[in-house]
Amino acid sequence: MIEEQLLQEESSRGIIRKINEFIRSSPLNRMPRNEDLRMFSKPLIKFADGDDPFFNELKSIISHEHLTPRETLGLTYQKNPDELPDKISIINWILPIIETTRRSNRKETAGPSRFWSHTRWFGEKFNNALREYVTDILTEMGYMAVAPALQPYFKMNSNEKGLYTNWSERHIAFAAGQGTFGLSDGFISAKGIAHRCGSVVTDMPLPVSPRTAKGPYDNCLFSFDGSCKICAARCPAGAITAKGHDKKKCSDYLHSLGYSPREFEKGYDLDTSIAGCGLCQTKTPCEYRIPLKIQRSRKEK
Repeated sequence: MIEEQLLQEESSRGIIRKINEFIRSSPLNRMPRNEDLRMFSKPLIKFADGDDPFFNELKSIISHEHLTPRETLGLTYQKNPDELPDKISIINWILPIIETTRRSNRKETAGPSRFWSHTRWFGEKFNNALREYVTDILTEMGYMAVAPALQPYFKMNSNEKGLYTNWSERHIAFAAGQGTFGLSDGFISAKGIAHRCGSVVTDMPLPVSPRTAKGPYDNCLFSFDGSCKICAARCPAGAITAKGHDKKKCSDYLHSLGYSPREFEKGYDLDTSIAGCGLCQTKTPCEYRIPLKIQRSRKEK
């Protein structure tokens, strides 16, 4: 048992080392027209148990369509979930957005800064390249591996609450112990809420990172003591209130600014196109860390 744990820890260190190197060296992690700037800084990398009961709960929390890790691996390799190995793991990462980009977006009040918009669009392309890279190194080692967000079965749908996907990277990050949600629906990690996140499912045995949060909103100041709501004040769409995040209002506002993924695919205009908004993720106490007030309270305990 101890030997097995040591092997898993060694494997995890190897994965972390490779991801860090890819992020450091990949030319895709560079700001368009400003190649001296990386889009993302050093990542947070954690691991989840692919059979954590939490993944079945997501079928109720998000939609019955939401896939479990075992289902994604089964769909990819055309196997029944019970035909897969006993141990299924998830590699999850948080890609913190650099200070220069966050600072540029703090000044905005109606829409994203150019750096923020570029990071939202080109940064996700880099995130996809990282998903492919991690999948490739695992399969080259003889393991099954898949990035569900890149698969044909990955879908975005909508219900009465707004848009949702059948593989939520934020909820995967929660399962991996990366942090909790905020009032804006964003995910507050140890590096804050301004980030992108991604994941890969594999049958490589990896150590499970502890999930220490007692509740899904533990890192949010509003949940902590009813204060803050700065993200709500920052939202130009009025989509964030004490009741939470209105996805439809948010989406409608972005489209009023000219947000159109189909247009981006045709040809992204670096000067005029809008990708995302991110005002609720900058100039807030949770922008680049868990709010200090919460950190101090935990230390006192």
